[in-house]
Amino acid sequence: MTPAARVQSAIELLDEVIVSARDGGPAADVIARQFFKARRYAGSKDRRAVRDLAWNAIRRWGDRPVSGRAAMLGMAASQPELAEMFGGEGHAPPAMGADEPVASGRTIPGWLVKRFAAPVRRDLDALMERAPLDLRVNRLKTSRESVLGDLADLAPEPIDTAPNAVRLPPDSDVLTTDAYRDGRVEIQDLGSQLICQASGAQPGMTVLDLCAGAGGKTLSLAALMQNRGRLIAADTDRRRLNQLPDRAERAGATIAETLLLDPGKEAEALAALAGQCDIVVVDAPCSGTGTWRRNPETRWRLTPKRLEAVTALQARLLDLAATMVAPGGRIVYAVCSLLDEEGAGQIDRFLTGHAGWTAMPHEGPGRGHRNGTLLDPSHDGSDGFFYALLTPK
Repeated sequence: MTPAARVQSAIELLDEVIVSARDGGPAADVIARQFFKARRYAGSKDRRAVRDLAWNAIRRWGDRPVSGRAAMLGMAASQPELAEMFGGEGHAPPAMGADEPVASGRTIPGWLVKRFAAPVRRDLDALMERAPLDLRVNRLKTSRESVLGDLADLAPEPIDTAPNAVRLPPDSDVLTTDAYRDGRVEIQDLGSQLICQASGAQPGMTVLDLCAGAGGKTLSLAALMQNRGRLIAADTDRRRLNQLPDRAERAGATIAETLLLDPGKEAEALAALAGQCDIVVVDAPCSGTGTWRRNPETRWRLTPKRLEAVTALQARLLDLAATMVAPGGRIVYAVCSLLDEEGAGQIDRFLTGHAGWTAMPHEGPGRGHRNGTLLDPSHDGSDGFFYALLTPK
């Protein structure tokens, strides 16, 4: 492919991503795989170049562009070498028109800026930087020192703030390594590891992972518990929860059990655990604003209506978690979001409605923020998270 043909292909890929974001279709990564599968004539260098062009545009524009061409024209406005590709010859994109739409604006959607927690507002562009690949060393099977040697070819580095964290460069192919296949490492962002570390999970406890998904935090908790105690991974998403047994077997996490919940009727399925849990982890569904480094096109999917829906769900899950906690236990509330209404605002609401509860003070990595802790790329080198530890008085 010529450089100009790559630009045209990037525009076509962007068109598909924009439509999918607008209509609630597949994620951008899925679309890209399908896009290139249908264009087998594109070599590996062409695919990488096209993807890089498209993802640079996705990261650049906070508000969803009207089209892939508008997104790329906006990029060309400040990149003369890119503007030269618009000539219409061969497979190049057509020449620029005088009055056609051109994307503009900043990297963060304008309607969201003031909703971010104040301590992170000045560094929001860090949410658009490429993220490294973080791994959690599985202490049920190995040590960090051993993993650093096993993955030496991938240039791993230990992360000082988490005892089991190892960082690799972006796009490192860890899935084909023996360390991953044997369950000695799991892919898990530093922020998620720090939250599990702060949970206080210990051997012999009863721990409920209320929004377990595919079980990333469940496996981390199992290692902290040294496979002793009871660990329940619960979720309403059958597809994601069904991934956990195989992952647990690979990791040697023998205490992880799954519990499928019926949306809106979670309390019925959890009745036997009411008042019995030492720790309830609520890794709640959220806007995902803290994961934009990895999934930048999700900015184009988020709407005020969607945000209102997830904050209502978060509040309901927090209230449910309170009924599960044993005397002296705690709730670990976490969202991969840096919006106050999903983080500190939810904790304020909970404490106002539950007079017998209190928030534990901030300790360790991150920044204390009201009744919880913020983690973010510019300050902590992690994805963006808010978490809080809540305990009955």
